[in-house]
Amino acid sequence: MSTQQENRFQAIIAHAKEYGFVFQSSEIYDGLSAVYDYGPYGSELKKNIRDYWWKSMTQMHENIVGIDAAIFMHPTTWKASGHVDNFSDPMIDNKDSKKRYRVDHLIEGFADTLIAKGETQKAESLLQEMEALLAKEDFVALKQLILDNKISCSISGTTNWTDIRQFNLMFKTEFGAVASDNPDDNIVYLRPETAQGIFVNFLNVQKTARMKVPFGIAQTGKAFRNEIVARQFIFRMREFEQMEMQFFVRPGTEGEWYKYWKEARLQWHLSLGIDASKYRYHDHVKLAHYAKEACDIEFEFPIGFKEVEGIHSRSDFDLSQHQLYSKKKQQYYDADVDPSTGKPYGNYIPYVIETSIGLDRMFLLILSNAYDEEIINKEDGTTDSRAVLRIPAKIAPVKLAVLPLTKKDGLPELARELMDECKPFFHCFYEEKDAIGKRYRRQDAIGTPFCVTIDHQTKEDGTVTIRYRDTMQQERILMSKVRELVMEAMM
Repeated sequence: MSTQQENRFQAIIAHAKEYGFVFQSSEIYDGLSAVYDYGPYGSELKKNIRDYWWKSMTQMHENIVGIDAAIFMHPTTWKASGHVDNFSDPMIDNKDSKKRYRVDHLIEGFADTLIAKGETQKAESLLQEMEALLAKEDFVALKQLILDNKISCSISGTTNWTDIRQFNLMFKTEFGAVASDNPDDNIVYLRPETAQGIFVNFLNVQKTARMKVPFGIAQTGKAFRNEIVARQFIFRMREFEQMEMQFFVRPGTEGEWYKYWKEARLQWHLSLGIDASKYRYHDHVKLAHYAKEACDIEFEFPIGFKEVEGIHSRSDFDLSQHQLYSKKKQQYYDADVDPSTGKPYGNYIPYVIETSIGLDRMFLLILSNAYDEEIINKEDGTTDSRAVLRIPAKIAPVKLAVLPLTKKDGLPELARELMDECKPFFHCFYEEKDAIGKRYRRQDAIGTPFCVTIDHQTKEDGTVTIRYRDTMQQERILMSKVRELVMEAMM
């Protein structure tokens, strides 16, 4: 990462705190590593992103319904899903500093330094070799790769490394207050993903919602992973939120549905007006134990291209495993006629296409894309600057700021009338304090797309000055048209 990119990323982090988007958790106690709280505007933005995703899935698709499964699940769930045995990352420790690294992060960090020095081809070759070795789980060769490239610890500066070993990422806790001779009897896990809550409810949802394959089940919610190396602000956290949809399909059709959702999910991102050149697909070299195909949608953050969303063809692994471990059939009866046999397709375990997006990463994506430090040339020949968040109006934390020019002459009363008219339909902000220019700047900084100023002319002809965040242009319109204008921008 270049110095310019690092500076921009740090500026975004500082802006997020200063303007009430993200705070370090338990900051008054010096914080808790890789855990964050969302402030007044951050919680609004996060909710708006979640709602926009939820609407796109459940409201815009007649064959997708939602659920809200519990965080705690029967521990056998995680044995069946493979998380107990397979949900781990290869780690390596530096013997001198005692600092632990995720192997891929360590090598990727070194590759970033090569790119910064202009050795892009060498970096790409290194990353390709790393991915191939990770796919084979050849940890001996991976360690040798680290040694051959003299990749050192950022703390000690040495290459005195331990062997690479796997580290399970699930949080354990105890369930209930009754003591047991066997401590394992009371162990439950904080879910490391939201998908399993969907799979164990497959038949409940299918029957009660009267769904026919193909159909999907969507869910948003918290997940927890004991990341040893949690870093890069809210990009990688120990407590985070996912937005997942599992789409159940007839065996043999999974390939076409995988392609469909791969494209559909990218189009969802682009529907927010984000430049397509900032996105790319990354097909997996190493597939998860359940996957037939898998790819990531990556976005160009200030820290480089990083995964935001994954699309996976999971085969029938999940439902088959839960059928095996629960001893309860997870089959679907398909009454549609198979044209090759002239008979109904009958009973089968559906295949699954998964779309899984990190809500916190999407939040960071929106901030990263929206943040701008703009130099303004003034009419008197001087310059000014402003920090602005160009957040799409449909997900902006505040849609409209209502600003009476003064605190007297009946202007606040008119402004309150407009507030009362608009606030049932979208989030508004009211402010009387400070010069109008300062109030504009504050709204720019939190991403408010429209500011309306109520002045003395409003009393005469019912018009107001509306200011557009992105261009800073102003025009007079009828106060009665404000609500309609804002709602059109939100569509």
